[in-house]
Amino acid sequence: MDAATNSSQTTAVLLNSGNLVIRSANGTTMWQSFDHLTDTFLPEMKLRVRYGMHSGADRLLSWKGPDDPSAGRFSYGGDPETILQVFLWDGARPVARTGPWTGYLVKAEQQYQQESTVIIYVAVVAGAEEIYTTYTVSLGAPPTRYVVTYSGEYQLQSWSSNRSAWVVLSKWPSLECSHYGYCGPFGYCDETATPLQTCKCLDGFEPMNMEEWNKGRFSEGCRRKEALQGCGDGFLALSGMKSPDKFMFLANRTPEECVEECVRNCSCVAYSYANLVNGSSGDNVTRCLVWSGELIDTGKNLVGSDTLYLRLAGLDAPSGKRNKSNTLKIVLPILGSSVVVLICISLVWFKLKGNKKNWKQGKITPNVTGASYVFGEENPAHDYELPFVRLEEITIATHNFSDTCMIGQGGFGKVYKGMLGGQEVAVKRLSRDSHQGTTEFKNEVILIAKLQHRNLVRLLGCCDEGGEKILIYEYLPNKSLDATLFDDSRKLLLDWEKRFSIIKGVARGLLYLHEDSRLTIIHRDLKAGNVLLDGDMKPKIADFGMARIVGDNQQNANTQRVVGTYGYMAPEYAMEGVFSTKSDVYSFGVLLLEVVTGIKRSSSIESMGFSRLIRYSWNMWKEGKPEELADSSIMDSSSPDEIFLCIQVGLLCVQDKPDDRPHMSAVVFVLENGSTTLPAPIRPSQFERRNTEVEQTKVDIENSMNNITLTQIQGR
Repeated sequence: MDAATNSSQTTAVLLNSGNLVIRSANGTTMWQSFDHLTDTFLPEMKLRVRYGMHSGADRLLSWKGPDDPSAGRFSYGGDPETILQVFLWDGARPVARTGPWTGYLVKAEQQYQQESTVIIYVAVVAGAEEIYTTYTVSLGAPPTRYVVTYSGEYQLQSWSSNRSAWVVLSKWPSLECSHYGYCGPFGYCDETATPLQTCKCLDGFEPMNMEEWNKGRFSEGCRRKEALQGCGDGFLALSGMKSPDKFMFLANRTPEECVEECVRNCSCVAYSYANLVNGSSGDNVTRCLVWSGELIDTGKNLVGSDTLYLRLAGLDAPSGKRNKSNTLKIVLPILGSSVVVLICISLVWFKLKGNKKNWKQGKITPNVTGASYVFGEENPAHDYELPFVRLEEITIATHNFSDTCMIGQGGFGKVYKGMLGGQEVAVKRLSRDSHQGTTEFKNEVILIAKLQHRNLVRLLGCCDEGGEKILIYEYLPNKSLDATLFDDSRKLLLDWEKRFSIIKGVARGLLYLHEDSRLTIIHRDLKAGNVLLDGDMKPKIADFGMARIVGDNQQNANTQRVVGTYGYMAPEYAMEGVFSTKSDVYSFGVLLLEVVTGIKRSSSIESMGFSRLIRYSWNMWKEGKPEELADSSIMDSSSPDEIFLCIQVGLLCVQDKPDDRPHMSAVVFVLENGSTTLPAPIRPSQFERRNTEVEQTKVDIENSMNNITLTQIQGR
């Protein structure tokens, strides 16, 4: 777009990037808006840190309020003092810090938006007088931006054409312990920990105040277990660390020179060394960082990390090996206690001799014959390393499994809300008298640990200690779908836009299980009670205790043990025990019709003379009245075309023959893109056998503690 008051002199051009440029007659840029930062960081913008005579740093500055664009409290930008790191500030107080630049030139970050996937390419360019960060997005991605919000977050946002609004893809700081200095001196935020990201003490340190630490208050930090003796103490290598703040930057040092800088300085407590690539010349630039005094705002992460060399008492300098005198102090007590331990082990071994049960600390082995896993002979079952949490921590988090913390109860136990490491979690405790639940416990842990998708509930950890079997999940505050959908006081929270989003989210999660994950997984118990809603009403499929893995070339499987929930089960599964991915498609169809109509699958629609939701839906479709199926509470917000599409897709999914049902890939495509060429659904038979047979099936399925999950979740 061009605008000019005098075309022979200057021209104003608004580029597609959003940059407003004023150019002279010869095309030279005289001024551009990208040089004058506000609260927003757009692709191709530059965030600069200048050094030398013109030192300084660009800052993004937040708004004062949601409707007040004047300068606010918060800012984001590089640190002009150290050059190498970026801060989020509240005035002059740091809110969060990235840690020193580790030398990468370009890194890619993949983010998911409902309509598409966005890949962010972040680049760092180091020149003779400045270093700057810029970024671009993948081809075809929706408009994307970073924003410093008035509430003090640095958010990545993407434009949603469906919502006509900006959607938050990520935010920083995202974890409580990643706030600046949250873990106190010599403490660090472990972002790699499973199940929870939490504060820990550096090796050789212990909490300054254990009572406060156990309560989740970490500001006092940690203290040395053994005081330093002097310059003779050595250094312990800690890999994968986010280096602390308050370092001294020493340029142009060799690795040996960097070590010597700290070894000869008795007040030096740590150092770190790296080679950084100079973006302008391609030369290597060394980076030696040394610390004196307390180590503040340390972290542990998976990417962009350093090796931190920490000075500890009792280690030889500079080898980092423990000296002989200290070794004797440690080894002798260990040898003494080892004798006692060996005696105890021997007694236990004799007592348990002959017991062939496979038990391994920190691992769970699937029971190949009994568990819901199927392994080919060429792929025997392996032990799986699992994220364990101590029972003591869980007991504290749930106030000793207090009823006041209980938020749900299922066929295998109870669910509690708790706080671990400053994060709300849902704790699923298996009943001690539930023998069959052990298999489901192993099944769920191994499965969910391998699955990562935004529409699947996230497993944070587990516990198999003291006879307890416990699963720890992310806490989702908006209850299960059925608790909202079928509650007259809450269903108004689900307008049509949210319902349609839930339908598509569940479809994408199911597609991932069937086709996009490394394993082909059949859930076998998809229902409204096993779809949980997060704070934004986004759905996550939960409860994988009944799930089954099948081979890539395996069309279906058979079982003598029918599990699941009556009304959601496909006819071939309920009557013959034959299941496949198409069994899940049937369950999805029932769920879809429930979401559209607001009617439970087993409800009698007495006013219309129909006994079940599927039969009622098909008859209304046949009579040309599909619009009358929509829940009355969403009529004002609904889209007739989308409701019509969903009902047709739902009826296609609940057709009697598995081959007549669509694959989830086709379902997702149609829901995302629409279609006018879908086939007409075939009349469902409702797979009714003799009444006594049906009633007996209902009794077998619904009353067996071992065969059904009766989940009534209030938030998880």
